[in-house]
Amino acid sequence: MTAEQRIRDMGLEIPDVPAPVAAYIPGMVTGNLLFTSGQLPTVKGELMSAGHVGSEVTPEDAYQAARIAGLNCLGVIKAELGDLDRITRVVKVTGFVSSAPDFTGQPQVVNGVSELLVELFGEKGKHARAAVGMANLPLGASVEVEMIVEFE
Repeated sequence: MTAEQRIRDMGLEIPDVPAPVAAYIPGMVTGNLLFTSGQLPTVKGELMSAGHVGSEVTPEDAYQAARIAGLNCLGVIKAELGDLDRITRVVKVTGFVSSAPDFTGQPQVVNGVSELLVELFGEKGKHARAAVGMANLPLGASVEVEMIVEFE
């Protein structure tokens, strides 16, 4: 079963690449690594989760937002590589969480994308990771996710 078939079976879809909100490109290939720019939890151009986690946004909603941002990263990867099955390993995920001052659950929020990647890719979806609390994120988003993948 292909990665895209697994995504459809999960009731999800790989979105088109979201338009950059500033002066950058969505993805960069160097050698056999692809680096995505940070992706927000947008669906068809609409921000789905805004605010600080732990005050305006629940950790559960932020978990789902991290999944959406991860799907947007996969959209960038598909656009760059043409086929998600070219991924040989997810190397690293960095999740940024717009956090209320006393919120310390960033790892559980970023599990939204990490668990998605393991569901989709199995062993090759396991990755190194950082889950970082931030004062604010672009457009007021609750989360932002970036990835590095290895491909053939």
